[in-house]
Amino acid sequence: MSGTTGDATPGTAGDAVPGAAGEATPGAAGEGRRPWWSGRSRLFKAAGIVAGCALVVSLAGAAWAYWHLNHNIKSVDIDNALGDDRPARGMTTPTADESPLPSGALNILVLGSDSRGGERNKALGGGSSEGARSDTAMIVHVDEGRSEATVVSIPRDTLVTRPSCPSNSGGTTSEAHSVMFNSAYSLGGPVCAVKTVEAMTDVRMDHYIEIDFAGFADLVDALGGVTVTTEEDISDEDSHLELEAGTHHLDGTEALALARTRHGIGDGSDLGRIGLQQKLVKALLDQVSATDLLGSPTHLYKVADALTSSLTTDTGLDSLTELMDLGRSLKSLSSSTTQTVTMPVLPAPWDTNRVVAQEPEAGKLWESLR
Repeated sequence: MSGTTGDATPGTAGDAVPGAAGEATPGAAGEGRRPWWSGRSRLFKAAGIVAGCALVVSLAGAAWAYWHLNHNIKSVDIDNALGDDRPARGMTTPTADESPLPSGALNILVLGSDSRGGERNKALGGGSSEGARSDTAMIVHVDEGRSEATVVSIPRDTLVTRPSCPSNSGGTTSEAHSVMFNSAYSLGGPVCAVKTVEAMTDVRMDHYIEIDFAGFADLVDALGGVTVTTEEDISDEDSHLELEAGTHHLDGTEALALARTRHGIGDGSDLGRIGLQQKLVKALLDQVSATDLLGSPTHLYKVADALTSSLTTDTGLDSLTELMDLGRSLKSLSSSTTQTVTMPVLPAPWDTNRVVAQEPEAGKLWESLR
C-alpha cells in the first residue's frame, strides 16, 4: 500500500538527500581536499629538515676544522727533556681577578728556523735540504697583566758557552765554549736551544715557539701583507730583495726576504738584519690589530691554518685551545706597547766577525726579565 511504513517515499529518512548529514557534498570538509594550512605545514617541515642538515654540516665542518688545525701543530716535550735543572719560574702576584685567561708574566723563546726541508722552504731559503739553523732568535717577555711586552733579539753570531745537551742522535753532547749561538739548534734542536738560552740568561723560558720560512711567508700573506718603512735602499743578492728607501706594503715572500736581509743594509752584519726583523715584529702586530679576523670566519681560518701549519711548540702550547688562550690573553698588546731591543754585545776580541755579550749591560737586561 502506497505510503506505508518501509516504502522509499521521496523526502523520507531513507532517501539520500544531497546535503544531508554524512553526505560527501562537493566543497564540504569531508571531501579529499586538505585544509589551507596543510601546504605551509609541509613547507615548515622541509625548512626544519634543511636547517637541521645545515646545522649538522656546520658542526661537522667546525669539528673537522678544529681537528685539522690541532693536527697541524708539531711539538717537543722540552720540560721532560730538560728536567728540573733549570732556572726557577717567575713569580706571579696573586690577584682577585677570576678571569679564566692567564695573566702572569711570560718568557717565550721564539726561533725562526731556516730549515730547507720541503720544496717551498728550499725555494724560499735556498741551499741544501739538509739540516736547519735558528736564523732568528728572540726572547719575548710579556709583563704581568699582559698589556706590555719586550722583544729581545739575540744575534746568531754571538759566541756563547753551549751546555751539555741531549743530542739529536741520542746520548748527550759535551759542553763547548766560544761557539756560535745558533749551533745549539743545529746540534740539539729546540731542547738544546732552550737550554743554551737559559744557561746564558738564567731566565726560565716558559714556552717555545718555532716558525719556518714557508710558514712565515704564508702567515704574512694570510694577514694581507705588512707595511714597513725603511730608511735606506736595500739591494741584497742573497735574499733577492730590491727595495728603495720609504714605506712599502710587502707580501709574504718580500717580508721573508726583508727578515733575511743582512748584506744589503748597514755594515752587512747580523745586527743590521735584527733591526729589520724588529720592524717586522711591530708591522705584524699592527696588521693583526687592523684585521677584523673575528668578523670573517673564513679569513680567521686561513690565518689559523697558515700559523699552525708552520709551528713547532713546547707541549704546553701544542693544542689549538692552548694557543687560542695565549692569543686571547695577549689581545691588549700592540706595537706601541711592545719594546724591541737587542742583546748588548761587543765584537769578540779574538774574532771581529763574531760578538760576545757586553757586561754588565747584558746581565741587567736578563735580570729585568726574571
